[in-house]
Amino acid sequence: MALDTQKVIVQVLAKLTKALDLSVTPEAVISVKKEFALTNGTGANQADKIFTDQRTLAAGVSEDLDLAGVLIDALGDVITFARIKALVVIAAAANPNNIVVGNAAANGFVGPFGAATHTHSVRPGGFYAWGCSDATGYPVTGGTADLLKILAGAGGNHIYDIVIIGASA
Repeated sequence: MALDTQKVIVQVLAKLTKALDLSVTPEAVISVKKEFALTNGTGANQADKIFTDQRTLAAGVSEDLDLAGVLIDALGDVITFARIKALVVIAAAANPNNIVVGNAAANGFVGPFGAATHTHSVRPGGFYAWGCSDATGYPVTGGTADLLKILAGAGGNHIYDIVIIGASA
């Protein structure tokens, strides 16, 4: 099975204006964009696995997403990531509290967090995203560094979307 060309894009577009005398309104247009394409494979600028899902967690409940041999892709195949190239977590706007990404009790995926115990909070309606296109990516080690913990805050059910793109070798 091949993962066709995909793009990872982060973009910020903004305009800063200021009203002055004589109906003059100077503006500064800000445009920042980072984009990279990944073709099918396991090297630099390549990925061959993708996991996507919308998930629901009850208040205060966590789950460990096993990146090495447990997740199922959209076509029903088991995924074993060796390297992660991109991760996106989007919290539903209606969530009563934050979604916390990271800090699995054991065998935590370190990725961009710096240490297995580090976390990132995603506020309701917010998102967390990172990516890299090099050959190394962020390594996954089955049985020792392969669990991505997701924790729901207090107050009721939390819904989040997740996209994980990576390589099998």
